[in-house]
Amino acid sequence: MTIKKIAIVGGGTAGWLAANHLGKALCKNSELSITLIESPDIAPIGVGEGTVPDIKKTLASFGISETDFIRECDVTFKQSIKFVNWLDQDKHGKDNFFHHLFDVPSREDSENLTAHWLTQNDGVPFAERVSSQFKACEQGKAPKKITTPEYQGDLAYAYHLNAAKFAGLLADNAKVKYGVKHLLTHIRDVNLADDDSIRSLVTKEGDDLAFDFYIDCSGFESLLISKAMKVPFIDVSDQLLVNTALVVQVPTDKDSAIPPYTIATAHQAGWIWDIALPNRRGVGFVYSNNHMSDEEAQVKLDYYLGGNNPELKYKKLPMKIGYREKFWHKNCVALGLAQGFLEPLEATSILLTDFAANFLAERFPSEKDELLILEKRFNHAMGHAWKRVVDFIKLHYCLSDRQDSSFWLENRDPNTMSEELKNKLAMWEKFIPISDDFFSQFEVFYLENFLFVLYGMKYKTLLNNIEVTGSEERILALKEITDNLMDNLPEHRALLEKINKFGLQQF
Repeated sequence: MTIKKIAIVGGGTAGWLAANHLGKALCKNSELSITLIESPDIAPIGVGEGTVPDIKKTLASFGISETDFIRECDVTFKQSIKFVNWLDQDKHGKDNFFHHLFDVPSREDSENLTAHWLTQNDGVPFAERVSSQFKACEQGKAPKKITTPEYQGDLAYAYHLNAAKFAGLLADNAKVKYGVKHLLTHIRDVNLADDDSIRSLVTKEGDDLAFDFYIDCSGFESLLISKAMKVPFIDVSDQLLVNTALVVQVPTDKDSAIPPYTIATAHQAGWIWDIALPNRRGVGFVYSNNHMSDEEAQVKLDYYLGGNNPELKYKKLPMKIGYREKFWHKNCVALGLAQGFLEPLEATSILLTDFAANFLAERFPSEKDELLILEKRFNHAMGHAWKRVVDFIKLHYCLSDRQDSSFWLENRDPNTMSEELKNKLAMWEKFIPISDDFFSQFEVFYLENFLFVLYGMKYKTLLNNIEVTGSEERILALKEITDNLMDNLPEHRALLEKINKFGLQQF
């Protein structure tokens, strides 16, 4: 049987990312159709407002203008995540912080400057020692100039964005450019065939809609892969302890400075994200309700925001932490929140959705007899990716030396870590991490990501008889580059205002 009709169930960022990836890959096949079915009654969750640099490549591949994207989606530039108070305040000072930067040195410089930092102990933060972007972030600079072409930069960057508007931009692009059909209705039932594959979808109007292949982007409801097909869920809340978020949108002054990074501030039982868009901040108080009551969480969020403000409306989001045992089953693939969710740290939700949708589109089945082999390939790759992302998120918690609550003490319990993570940490006590420590192309966080977190959190690697040569020359060269960038890069909000007025240069 030839696969000609594809249904994507659910809109939002996940659904429309999938529509664009599949539309781009399959649009030359005139016999194939893609229909996105979206309920008009379900508003998007809209908390995934942070991205990673890979999203630039994705948007450019869809033919979306960066200027249009910035103008239409309330975009600001993101160059880092600034982690505040993730270490003990008595040992490291109040408001201690480190940066997980996006602009990274070459592998040779990374090894050399990391060794220098570990052996010299000169008081310079690790991120500042290896990248000019540290000062760019701390001085509120943009990563590029108005004369820099679209999707290029003097420094690497991603974006903060309005998730609802982003979904709308993706929707328009998929419909206009790739001919994706858009059906607004509620799915009332899912009919399975004798082999447990999906035969059809029943709408609330009673229409029976049959397709050849189905993409489940129905969010936490996981209408197809979970409710209908009964694919089990792997709970990893024994490793990642946070399970609830209070989210709020906070209006800001139109002239206020915009930090070019996400702020992630640790607290007694979790952390707070703070993302600045041009006219508001998106703030989320992430916590474990096994270590802090909902009432206490609200009080602490009030305190973070400067006191109780009755005009601010908090929304509570329970978080089911884990992922599907299988992401592809029969003729159905789950993407986005239907595939799984860990927590908002490091913007993993959009990252994994984009990664999985692209991976699916690059080798999409054309015939039914191809399903089984591609199912095995997809599940193997995505299973590995999810496990390694769990390890990377866990790294932030298990390296903390905070002593102020059972939450932080439990996070350092080896029983809450995977064997893979424990083995890597044991190795990195003796050796500086290198790229060969990461064995698979299906890891979405790599060497430099780990270095920024490990040494930002002052992990101890004991170097014996190591000779560091040439580092002083590289440090002087980096300083010259940094000084030049600080003199020439504009202030963040100033650049955004220029882009909205004049636009960026096309390729």
